[in-house]
Order: sequence, then C-alpha cells, then structure tokens
Amino acid sequence: MLFLVYLWSCVTVTEAGSHSLMALATYIDGQTPFPEFSVVMMLDDLQIIYYDSNTWKTVHRSHCDSKYYDEEQSDADIVFRDVYNEMKYRVFYLKEHLNQTDGVHVHQKNFGCELLKDDKPGLLHSWDAFDGQNIERYTFDIEKNDIQLKMPWMITWDQIAWLHEKFLHENVYHPICIKVLRRYLYMEKNNVMRKVKPRVRLMKKTLPDSQGLQISCLATGFYPRHINLTLFRDDQPVDDDQITGGEILPNGDGTYQMRKSLISAEEQREGHKYNCTMKHLSLDNKLDITFDVAESDPGSFSLSVVISVLVLMCVAVLIIIALIIWRKRRAAGRGSGMSQSKYTPTPSSVNDEK
Repeated sequence: MLFLVYLWSCVTVTEAGSHSLMALATYIDGQTPFPEFSVVMMLDDLQIIYYDSNTWKTVHRSHCDSKYYDEEQSDADIVFRDVYNEMKYRVFYLKEHLNQTDGVHVHQKNFGCELLKDDKPGLLHSWDAFDGQNIERYTFDIEKNDIQLKMPWMITWDQIAWLHEKFLHENVYHPICIKVLRRYLYMEKNNVMRKVKPRVRLMKKTLPDSQGLQISCLATGFYPRHINLTLFRDDQPVDDDQITGGEILPNGDGTYQMRKSLISAEEQREGHKYNCTMKHLSLDNKLDITFDVAESDPGSFSLSVVISVLVLMCVAVLIIIALIIWRKRRAAGRGSGMSQSKYTPTPSSVNDEK
C-alpha cells in the first residue's frame, strides 16, 4: 500500500490556477480484510468520493451534498466497473506471466483529468502499477484524440484495441471526468481555491556523541500542497544526496508540511551560513530565512530561553508582591476610617454629658 503515496505524487498541477480530478483504484487479489476493489477520488487535495466492491455505491466525502447523486452513481458504475474488469484481467495475466500465483497481489491505477486556468480541458493521465512496480503510463489528448504511451504495458495493443480505447476515452472517460471536475470545483471552491501561507522555521541541533550538527528547514501549515523548498549552504543549494526528508505530509487541519534536513559531522567544525528559501502560491515573492552557525553558540538558543523565562518569572513575582502590599494598605486605610467614625463624639452626646 505504500505505492499509494507515490501514485499521488505523480500528479502535479501543470500551472498555477489549474485543477485536477484524480481517482486511485486498488484491486487486491488474495485474502485480506479490505474490499477486493476500491476507488478514492480526489479534487486536487480534497477527497470527494469513495467507492468499493462491497456495496458498488458512491459515498460522498466532501463538505457539500451533491444534487446529482443518481447521475454520479450511474457514471461511477460505467467507469469504475469497466476499470474493475480491466484490472482483474490484468492481475490474472500478470500473475501467470510473472509466475507469482501465490500470496496477495495488488494492482493500482491512478487516472484522471486536468482543467487548465482558462477553463480549458487538459490531458487525461493514467498510471498503473503491480505489486509496487510501474507497468504502464499514458496520456490522452482530447484535441488530437490520441493516446501517447509513456511506459508501454507488457501486452501490445492491436489496431482494434487502439480504436476501442480511443473511443472510450473520447466519449466516456474524458467527458465524465471534466463534467465532475467542473461540478465539484464550483461546489468546493471555498476549500479548493483557498491559499494558506506557510510558517517556516530554520533550526539547528547538536547531535549527541559528536555526530555533528543537524540543520533543518520546516515549512508547515500551507495550502495547496505544492511547494518548492530549498536548503542553501553558503549561498549554494545543498545536494539532494545530502538531504533527508522532503516528503509533503498532511496536517490534521487540512494543511500540509515539508521538512528538509542536513546532517554532517563537518558542519559544526567548519561553520557555514545557512538559509532556507521557499516558493508557494500564497506568497508574492519567495520567503528566505538565514542564520550563521559560525557566529552562534549551539547552546545559545536554549540559554537565552532560560534567561528570558527567569526574567519573566521575576517580573511576575514583583507584580504579585506589589499587588499584595497595595491591597493591604488599602484595607488598612478603610479600617482606620471606620474606627474614627465610630468613636468621634457627636454634638448631642456632648450636651448630654454636660
């Protein structure tokens, strides 16, 4: 199931302002607690529909209730059942071809369409994988009515198969995909089209046992998910083979995060200048954060935090003491006034004494 993450990462928005509707279909051959066939449909980063072979019914996951349930159920039956039959046949063929008839096998297919920023339909994409290995990739161009294989499958399509696939893509798959994409883009525009700026931190950490220094750049809380994050050392991008992390991960609030880290024993000895830059749709310009390891003590941050906390505690104690003294003096003043009022003789009492 780990290949699911890779399949989603294959789909990228081709340009700012464009949107995609992608379906991840999974067919499982063998005994598992999961449905034999399931589909998750995503509008950009938002899950809108779930469908599986237990019920053969669409389940809506979006924030809005669709007014076209019967129509969408009919479309799902047409598209998803055809995909189910195709994947089932492919699993049967691949098991025999690869001599892997025992155990559990998983075939996944990621397919869908894109809508460009001028509301013009774009390409229809499709990726296939069997047991975590790529087996096919192609695109369908509606303007040219042509399927372009990027990674051919093991079985060569004959002329009849080509004509059949072109007919399905032109008259069934692509029109239904664009229709649903436009519909849910309108229904979910407040969620899909929102832009949330990333919060970025550039952090350093001295590792125990003299293993060196870890420099990390963390961007979190951003939406949409596409972001360009780069870690620099002395104004030069750090090579990818020295970087750990870099995956885009979801947060619990619907936003995303990315972390890139550099770990090296020589970083602390040499002393370098580090900065982290990022580009995101929510930012007018790239965001740049810098610090210099050579000019800073690895423990200076924690020491400054301790000092700041102690100063705040002292100020708080002084304020509390001053407040207590003020209240005591105020109470004492009120008590003195009451005593004087109680024992001061009145004119009538003086005359009675006389």
